[in-house]
Order: sequence, then structure tokens, then C-alpha cells
Amino acid sequence: MLFCVYYSEYCTGWRCFVVNILLSLQVFCCVCSSTVLLKFGFNVISLQFNVLKDLKSSEELRHREMEAPPVTVMPVTGGTINMMEYLLQGSVLDQSMESLLHRLRGLCDNMEPESFADHELVYLLKGQQGNPFMLRARRSLLHPTAPWHLRYLGQPEVGDKSRHALVRNCVDVAASHSLPEFLNEMGFRMDHEFVAKGQVFRKGAMKVVVSKLLRVLATGNTENTEPLSLSYLVELSVLAPAGQDNVSEDMRSFAEQLKPLVHLEKIDPKRLM
Repeated sequence: MLFCVYYSEYCTGWRCFVVNILLSLQVFCCVCSSTVLLKFGFNVISLQFNVLKDLKSSEELRHREMEAPPVTVMPVTGGTINMMEYLLQGSVLDQSMESLLHRLRGLCDNMEPESFADHELVYLLKGQQGNPFMLRARRSLLHPTAPWHLRYLGQPEVGDKSRHALVRNCVDVAASHSLPEFLNEMGFRMDHEFVAKGQVFRKGAMKVVVSKLLRVLATGNTENTEPLSLSYLVELSVLAPAGQDNVSEDMRSFAEQLKPLVHLEKIDPKRLM
């Protein structure tokens, strides 16, 4: 009777196959009158209980594992990530630009810099009070079929002296070629436009942009331009989630290696107005 209980509770699959073989041997031993076979039958019965005991132990272990408390993990939260741009800016004269590019090739990642030529339009939405809302629409002149990019830059945070870089909120999304028409329908008006040509270097998460800014002489005509100055704009930036202020220390260390060719600083745009 005890054997039948064990069999019904713990024997499934290959275990059932093993026990069936043992049962057949037991029945065979019971119907034979030979002492040797009876002895063999008792050995088989002993083996049955040992096997069933092991099966029961493995089942109890499996039940204990199932009852063990689950491993706790950090919850995954939804929503968008608030990305911040950490920025240092400077300029280099035209005659020193090649020396700077040579220095950047030695300091940055071992890959060819990316050349670009972009047309950027700055749109304003003026309200009844306060500063106007600004959006930047940019398209590539080298890749006309590529999507436009719409960018929002928040007010810079420059008051914290412990930060070595200017910090501002940054949102950058791809858009279709009808972006200018869409912004006009939304009430935005183009304030100014320019063309930026240059190269992009990368050092881990850091991005170094060396660009020449060109004034567009005729609205929308990117072929008719002239340089804004006799220097190149140099920008060192990192995009990171809010609170990652330690990246500004890495930026400061990298900027030190570019001296005296260029001095990258935390520049407050309000002082330039």
C-alpha cells in the first residue's frame, strides 16, 4: 500500500518507466518458488524503495526551491529620459585650425572624423510675456534625403561653480522634410539661418565639433554664403541623463589637453546678448 502511494505521487515520465520495470521484476519473483529468485525479488523490492526514496527527496527539494523567495530587482520605470547637454565652447583662428585637428586626431578615438555641412534655421514663437520659445531645425546639405532634425535647448544652468561645464536641457528628434511648413502653421517664425561646415571627433561619450559658421545672404539660398568670422567654433559636449555631473570633470580634463591651441570655457549665452 505504501508503495502504491509513492508511485501515484512521485512517479511521472521516465520515473514511471523505471518503477514499472521494478514492479515487473517483483511480480516475477513472487510467482517463482526458487529461493534464489525470491532473494532476487527481495533485493528488487529494496531497490524499489531506495529509488522511490530518492524520488521523494528530489521532489521535496524541488518544492523547497519553488517556495524560495524571489530575487528582488529594481523596477523598470516608463516615460522619457530627461537628457542634459554638458557643454564647453571656444574658438580657434583659421591659421591654427590644422594644428588643432592634428591634436584631436591624436587624442580622440581611432576613427576618421565625420565631415558635415548643415543648414540650420532658428524659429521663435513669441508670447505675450516672457522670453520667446525657440526651436532649431537642421538639415544636412551632404545628404539631402536624410531626415530633418528638430532641436530644443533649455535655459543654461551656469550658476553652480562646482560644475566645470554649462548644463542645459536638450531634446533632439528626427522629422520629415515638411518641418518648416509645420512650424509656420504652428505659429513659429524664422528668426535667422546659417550654414555650419566642419568635422566631428569622438572620445568615448564626448563629442568635439569644429565648425565654420557661414551667414546666408539670401533667405533659403545655401549657395550664397559668407563666413561670420575669421575663426572656427569649437564645442565639446556630452549628452547624459540629469544628475550625471561627473562627466563635466572628464570634459575639463580633456579640455586641458587642448591648451594652448584652444581654451574651452563655460560660456553664458546671456552675456553675449
